[in-house]
Amino acid sequence: MEQSRGKMTHQRFVLISILFFHSVNTYMDRACIASAVDHIKRDLSLSAELMGLVLGIFAVGYALFQVPSGWIADRLGPRKALTIVVSVWSVFTALTGAARNAVQMLILRFLFGVGEAGAFPGAAQAFFRWLPVKDRGLAHGINFSGSRLGAAFSLFLMPWLIVQIGWRWTFAVNGLVGVVWATVWLLWFRDDPKDNRRLNQAELDYIETGRTDDFATTVRASFAEVFTSLNMSLAMVQYFASNVTFFISLTWLPSYLKNQWPEDPKAIYFSATPLIFAAFANWVAGTMVTQLYKRGHHVNSRRITAIAGFALGVAGLLLATRTDNLYWFVFCFSLATFGVDMTLSPSWAFCNDIGGHHSGAVSGSMNMVGNIGAALSAIAFPLLLNEKTGSANTFFCVAAGLNSVAIVTWCFMNPRRVSDRKLSPAAIRRRFIAMLTSLVVLTLTAIGLKIYLDQRKPKPETKQMEPNAVHDADQGDADAVE
Repeated sequence: MEQSRGKMTHQRFVLISILFFHSVNTYMDRACIASAVDHIKRDLSLSAELMGLVLGIFAVGYALFQVPSGWIADRLGPRKALTIVVSVWSVFTALTGAARNAVQMLILRFLFGVGEAGAFPGAAQAFFRWLPVKDRGLAHGINFSGSRLGAAFSLFLMPWLIVQIGWRWTFAVNGLVGVVWATVWLLWFRDDPKDNRRLNQAELDYIETGRTDDFATTVRASFAEVFTSLNMSLAMVQYFASNVTFFISLTWLPSYLKNQWPEDPKAIYFSATPLIFAAFANWVAGTMVTQLYKRGHHVNSRRITAIAGFALGVAGLLLATRTDNLYWFVFCFSLATFGVDMTLSPSWAFCNDIGGHHSGAVSGSMNMVGNIGAALSAIAFPLLLNEKTGSANTFFCVAAGLNSVAIVTWCFMNPRRVSDRKLSPAAIRRRFIAMLTSLVVLTLTAIGLKIYLDQRKPKPETKQMEPNAVHDADQGDADAVE
């Protein structure tokens, strides 16, 4: 750091911008395989059932390695961690285009999921080290808006690119983009902002004075204490609820629109609308969190924003059950998606608050449970369809109920709550092992059930729905999270 104090530099905004494109890249890489499904099935002679397994195997690696990858980000620092994970998943993305049989494809997609598991926990750790508490809400909002815009953009870009250069080279191009990003990250980012010579003393002072603030009481707790705390359990529950709603827009929504409004050939194209709403929601929520915090509403900056989001989610879902009009339904479901995505910024900022130096592992734990919600969402949606009308009103009511539960959980989430230090280290360790084991079993059960049902799915007839190809691949979050 060689610059004088002078006027404050704004290198932390560069960090947010770089991680925004990182988020865009994660979803573009996921969407790539889904856009190439028909080509892969034909060239590798894969059955529909086996192709479903290829799409679903990503979720196994992605979900199971959320906590380990977050732990790696905490231990190695986000500079090394994100360089490694982005390079790893980019290599396996590129190698997917070289696969010659089903076994190779399954191995590559599993390893791709393992690599991408560290994407968002690593970003959370970077924000913890570089940003004051009051700025993290907007930073997380901008970051997650990139994933939504990347998903929406890929709906149109990937099919076009496959037509131009073929599916194999499309994977190579996507892998190259990731390697370029990892190179930029390695050269520019430093784990400690003091080691980045582009920051002057004024910006360093601004960062350091605001990094702990009034949430300092909880950041000293061990990861096991935080992981087994009431705050962590509540954060997991509400994130589960948000993913149940959001990931329908990435899995079943396109085919649902096509089947419910077959007379409108353009209906399926409206499936991108909720993603645009979601991107905008992350900016709105991030701004709310930041502004409320600056006005002294430290705990409520997270709580009010999240509760408002889940309330909009409930309203949008219930309104969606009251209409048969395509355009009104798209608006209502987009409103619901807008609402639940408003909860991302406060959720991940909350993980920074309670996790502190363990932010990577803590946010990874929350995201792991979100992945379970996404997987169960994809399973439940077709099972809850009305057999006569094809309506998904029952599912929407269930999702609205879960969002209502999430509102209650946020009433009790408080980053100022001190961890339960009365427990002995051995008791905390036992509680940690039991909770982590339960989550792993639940994750494997949810994803295994999804893959099993995909394998047993009957061949489509006149009105049989198939999940949207683009985002069966996204079952990591089920395809997350996030």
